[in-house]
Amino acid sequence: MSSLTVPVTSEDHRLGPDNAPVVLVEYADYECSHCALAHLIVKQLKKHFDQQLQVVFRNFPLSQSHPHAKIAAETAEFSADYDRFWEMQDLIFENHGKLSREVLLELAGTLKLPIRDLEIAIEVEAHELKIKNDLLGGVRSGVNGTPTLFINGQRYKY
Repeated sequence: MSSLTVPVTSEDHRLGPDNAPVVLVEYADYECSHCALAHLIVKQLKKHFDQQLQVVFRNFPLSQSHPHAKIAAETAEFSADYDRFWEMQDLIFENHGKLSREVLLELAGTLKLPIRDLEIAIEVEAHELKIKNDLLGGVRSGVNGTPTLFINGQRYKY
């Protein structure tokens, strides 16, 4: 069983209290159908366990298999700059099967995010370092596919 080698920090997208007894770290690809299903399950777990669970999301775009995964991650990270990460994550996973640049821009519009700024962020890969650090941290923790979940630092086998 592998362990999480990169500890959760303030740089991570975290939902729930820092002192929660259970911390679930998810490495996911926005264009992965299995990740979309896992997203629904994680949301149900969060709702059920509420303050007893902290959910942490990390990007793991498998760009060779999913051509829109990286720009979806860029869109989610851009949304985080406007405190809309979790809302954008929901929208992206709801649309995982039809992702394109146009769809992602449309989703940003539904959240009233500045579309032109997002276009620029995608072009210049403004959040590439964050996405790459998530990916490399996952590789160091033994992530080789998505979704991969760690519960209190231990990889969950399903």
